Amino acid sequence: MPVSPGQGGNSSSPTIAVLHAVDRPPALAEHACGAELRFATDDTLADTLPGCDALFVWDFTSDAVRGAWPAADTMRWVHTASAGVDRLIFPGLVDSDVTLTNSRGVFDTPMAEYVLGVVLAFAKDLPQTLRLQDRREWRHRETEGIAGRCAVVVGSGPIGRAIARLLTAAGLQVRLVGRRPADGVHGIDELDALLPEADFLVLAAPLTDRTRGLLDAAALGLLKPTARVVNVGRGALVVQSDLVDALAAGRIAGAALDVFETEPLPADSPLWGMPNVIVSPHMSGDTVGWRDALVELFADNLARYRAGTPLRNVVDKARGYVTGNTGGSA
Repeated sequence: MPVSPGQGGNSSSPTIAVLHAVDRPPALAEHACGAELRFATDDTLADTLPGCDALFVWDFTSDAVRGAWPAADTMRWVHTASAGVDRLIFPGLVDSDVTLTNSRGVFDTPMAEYVLGVVLAFAKDLPQTLRLQDRREWRHRETEGIAGRCAVVVGSGPIGRAIARLLTAAGLQVRLVGRRPADGVHGIDELDALLPEADFLVLAAPLTDRTRGLLDAAALGLLKPTARVVNVGRGALVVQSDLVDALAAGRIAGAALDVFETEPLPADSPLWGMPNVIVSPHMSGDTVGWRDALVELFADNLARYRAGTPLRNVVDKARGYVTGNTGGSA
């Protein structure tokens, strides 16, 4: 049976499986300090896992871990190069003693900057400006201000809080929504009452049973016609067909979407051609140097693992996210 750090296995010289797609983690061998690295892709992971102490999920878009998990006979620790862990929350891992950690802290500021960027793009009508420029068409318009507007940010973790700080600094009135009420945070049960206030609804929550399909036709119906939706969390937070219907009917004014139910977004999706929609390919947190930052975080946790000290970003597997500042700063 898999065991957690500090219980058997080899912490001083661990064997680590690394799940990757085309690109491998940069300079990982330099950070491994003698640990044995076994690189695997989706089709070779099950053959690679036996005898491994740890798994570094570099390809965090892969679903291969679930199928290969029965082969993880000595696994003690799984780390993912993402903030979301929904692809790893399956019974075999959740019910085991294996410790799961994520890459919380790497994406907070970049994603907050992305959200501020699309809020400004909508308010200043930048997509239309670029379309008119392509046609060499001079058309004067009035645009909107953002100072004093209301942003409802769903997700009170580090990413949501970074978004709230940046939007507040830009002059917006921010309502931060979390799983339960806390100081400065509204509980998720208050969301329906907050939606009619929102000029911008920002989704930055983890994907859990509670948040799946959170923005459906009923919730969209509570938004005002001038509201815009920004999703940087997970595609499944939104019932995409309901969102398409609301956009097409003009029941909301627009959407900026970085995540989708199916990725890559299919070429025949109506979202591509909607003038009030900004589509980006799951890149809101990916700024220059992000891959190096992910490897450095893993390397720090690897040093902690080998020393037998608490790991950073330990996920509460029952909840599906990190609770508190476990194991040091993130």
